[in-house]
Amino acid sequence: MSNQTTMTEFLLLGFSDVPELQILHVVVFLVLYLASLLGNLLIITVIVLDHHLHTPMYFFLMNLSILDLGSISVTIPKSMANSLINTRVISYSGCVTQIFFFFFFASADFAILTIMAYDRYVAICQPLHYETVMNRKACVQMAVSAWISVFLYSAVHTGNTFAISVCGGNMVDQFFCEIPQLLKLACSDSDLSEVGFLIFSMFLGSSCFVFIIVSYVQIFTTVVRIPSEQGRHKAFSTCLPHLIVVSLFICTGTFTYLKPTSSSTSGLDLVVAVLYSVLPPMMNPIIYSMRNKELKGTLSKLVSQKLFSKNKMSIFLLQ
Repeated sequence: MSNQTTMTEFLLLGFSDVPELQILHVVVFLVLYLASLLGNLLIITVIVLDHHLHTPMYFFLMNLSILDLGSISVTIPKSMANSLINTRVISYSGCVTQIFFFFFFASADFAILTIMAYDRYVAICQPLHYETVMNRKACVQMAVSAWISVFLYSAVHTGNTFAISVCGGNMVDQFFCEIPQLLKLACSDSDLSEVGFLIFSMFLGSSCFVFIIVSYVQIFTTVVRIPSEQGRHKAFSTCLPHLIVVSLFICTGTFTYLKPTSSSTSGLDLVVAVLYSVLPPMMNPIIYSMRNKELKGTLSKLVSQKLFSKNKMSIFLLQ
């Protein structure tokens, strides 16, 4: 920014100035945050402990859970802390950090979801080549490539965002630092490069979206040709959770970044931001665990083993 020497902090939009509502905001966000942490940590733990789940699909699902943990941890804790100490301030460096990591985790999320669509395509449309195409080395290379490329992309995007000149004060109309809201503070002649970068980002996102759609068209075309009803059900059960997660992610994110920010109230922006920043990380574990018999079976087995060992220990101590 051209006036970086004076711009040392930003003011985030609070949910309310009423102390009781601030406490309510903290409680609600804490419940959502803990639910997301618990769900994603359970998925990671189950996949790590059960060697039967050491397959490409679950490897990428574990990557997705790690990214979900990161994305929700970037925004919620700071918002809760601000409500607890009754402030709206976030430092300049804190805003830069939020922008970078939130964009990184969200973009990497989409990249992993795209790879997962390819994984399902190969598994269902080319099952004879699945072991060869989706071997362990290829899966690791795809995941590492996604993480590294998105990291570099997010660094450039963040640097480009904070290179703009600010003429609209330091009030960010959101509960965390968000690129569309920061662009509202930019001088009219200084945000053209960032708008161009956003258009480029939309092109990349659209390309991934088209790839996912084409993959699922091929998948569904293949699935309906499966003669066995049990085979069709199994194929759909592995694809449906991924398709729901992709739809949730795309719908909430697209609405936020494509709607005109000036035509909506701050309250609506706030609600939509909660939907796309908090809802997907919390819902992803629920969607995958509810529709996946292997995950549910492994989880129930681990829980029963834990309870059995505790009961056994209690009986031993009583004796």
